[in-house]
Amino acid sequence: MTAAPPSPPPLAERSPLRGLTRRELPFVPVFAQSVAAIAPSGTAVVTPAFVIGAAGGGMSVVAFLAAALLTWGVALVIRPMAQRLAVTGGLYTYVAKGLGAAVAVPVGWSAIVGYASVSVAGLIAVGTYLDQIAVTAGLAGFGGTATIVGLLSVTAVVAAVLMVRGIRLSASITLLVECASVVTVLALMGYLLTRGGAPAAHAFAWHGGNGTLAMSAVVAISAFVGFESATTLSAEAYRPFRSVPRTLAWTPVAAAAIYLIAVAAQAVALASAPAGTASSPTPVTDLLLQDDSRGLAAILDLGVAASFFACTVASVNALVRVLFTMGREGIASAAVGRAHPRFRTPAPAIVVAVGAITACAVWYLVSGAEPQDGIRSFLTLSALGYLGSYLPACLATPALLRRIGESSRPTTIFATVIAAVLGVLMVAAAGSARNDNAAVVIAYAVVLAGSVVFTAVLRVRSPNLLRGIGIYDEPQRGDLLENVTFR
Repeated sequence: MTAAPPSPPPLAERSPLRGLTRRELPFVPVFAQSVAAIAPSGTAVVTPAFVIGAAGGGMSVVAFLAAALLTWGVALVIRPMAQRLAVTGGLYTYVAKGLGAAVAVPVGWSAIVGYASVSVAGLIAVGTYLDQIAVTAGLAGFGGTATIVGLLSVTAVVAAVLMVRGIRLSASITLLVECASVVTVLALMGYLLTRGGAPAAHAFAWHGGNGTLAMSAVVAISAFVGFESATTLSAEAYRPFRSVPRTLAWTPVAAAAIYLIAVAAQAVALASAPAGTASSPTPVTDLLLQDDSRGLAAILDLGVAASFFACTVASVNALVRVLFTMGREGIASAAVGRAHPRFRTPAPAIVVAVGAITACAVWYLVSGAEPQDGIRSFLTLSALGYLGSYLPACLATPALLRRIGESSRPTTIFATVIAAVLGVLMVAAAGSARNDNAAVVIAYAVVLAGSVVFTAVLRVRSPNLLRGIGIYDEPQRGDLLENVTFR
């Protein structure tokens, strides 16, 4: 007797992610999310100087090239999950479906650390570079902590309004801002490259050992992190299984081209610059000022500030969607799982996240710390947070494919290799950390340990909550074609 064919899976009456826009965002806003989260133009000005000062021009080129290849490898590994699941939780949800809830909760916390830390760095950078413009222009009353705090606070309010009004609006504005910034920064990098007088052997010298290279690679990776943030928009994208995978594959490549140009230009320019320029709060601006190019310096500062504003908006957009997912699952407060009835955005989560991020940035500056140290420390912390979510995500891909019967041996091997490299890099960086970097590593370790304890408590007290983790945009009856006749 022939067995009856299996019945199709049940269709959801309502999406678990209801309240947000669904199947509306075209490719451009989705791509804009990842590009803006990386902030290639602003990062191209800020991050290379950190690495060059610590490791030299030659090691900086190697560090950025290695970071680009590793990031691209991560993108290729998580791409199959983006081709199969439309989510708002990003890597947090992917890991939940692949490795289970016990691993997903720490991954979610790690991703939150990454998004929040880069947002704090972005706000500090916006305030610092806008303040630098005022100082360059000779405006009275600028040039201190109070003005930086005021500028970043206003920036936070503007960013929050944009995000509450809608993802399409905020993503489109950030893309326009980032495109203008990229053109400006690349032109000025070309100018610096032509004016550098240092010999190549001196400009691209190597400093430090393997430990320095490991920490430099982590800082370089911080320039690429955020490329995966488009995954948090996949439930809102019109064609999520095409637009998100394309964004994952191409964003690291485009960023790498910009960064390698910036590293070469700054290595040459800083090699012939006066001592102390590399450790300046705004080293590239100082290079232009030393060349009596005040106008170009102001243009550069404006481009960097605009880029980090776009980065902050994009990073918070990703952060609040992870919080929104957790709120819907009961892992976080139910308040952050609500959506604005008119704008269809996670407005409560936006208000909470922007408030916390702004308070953190203000607290850091008011404590007497230097803005540049804050940018460096929070970017490094964000890199650790991202790496802590990338590693399990790489292991989740083969696990998920195996679970749905689509396992691939090459994918499994490649994912394992990338995960191993990420693990070695994190251990090497943690082992070589000193002074302020050690504090950053300890802070991340404390957060990660807290997430593990939180998960253990949930397992004992609320096991049903853990079983409900991993919501995604499921097919609904309204997605089916009506009155279809088969012949």
